[in-house]
Amino acid sequence: MALRLKTVWFKNAGGRSSAELASVLASTIWRLADEAVTNLSKFDCDIVTPERGVRILGELAAFLLHMSDRMLYGRVPEAERANLVQATGRRLAELVEENIRKLGADDDFDYRANFIDFINRRSADYATFDCTPEQPSFPLLRYLGLAVRELMLESDRPWVADQIMDIQAPEALGMLKKTVDGVLAPAQEAPRRRTVAGD
Repeated sequence: MALRLKTVWFKNAGGRSSAELASVLASTIWRLADEAVTNLSKFDCDIVTPERGVRILGELAAFLLHMSDRMLYGRVPEAERANLVQATGRRLAELVEENIRKLGADDDFDYRANFIDFINRRSADYATFDCTPEQPSFPLLRYLGLAVRELMLESDRPWVADQIMDIQAPEALGMLKKTVDGVLAPAQEAPRRRTVAGD
């Protein structure tokens, strides 16, 4: 994966706010999902329409949001984790709407609420699968692969699920884990200046 992401975050003395952390996670998830869609295109996957591209991106973003929730579990207080995941979902919904509007949609449809409903449904589905954040189970990955497969043209369906399961999802999860580890890392002190006698 050619995508480069900032994965080390230096906290200020008071730590980062939930809004800041949610923004970091949402931006990371969005970029990883977007990169995966771009990679599918490179493998001669016929995305065809921007609408299909956004729907594929949404599937990947919902999956990565759920996995970030699993990565946060047990590492932050429960209430904080729930607030952080919800705030990340809201920011992702904003990004979805912003991009749909950029593509020319000028209707009154509530794309934010629609996407939040979608990620809630997907999260409930993914929650039924047992796995660790470091090693998603085959059934969970297959669910994602088949969800993306359903969005594709018939000509791409035979291979796209394997591409998602074997390459795109594992690569994205590796980068996501680095970001989660980075934002949860203990605050780091600035290097101390060495003093020299006579200073």
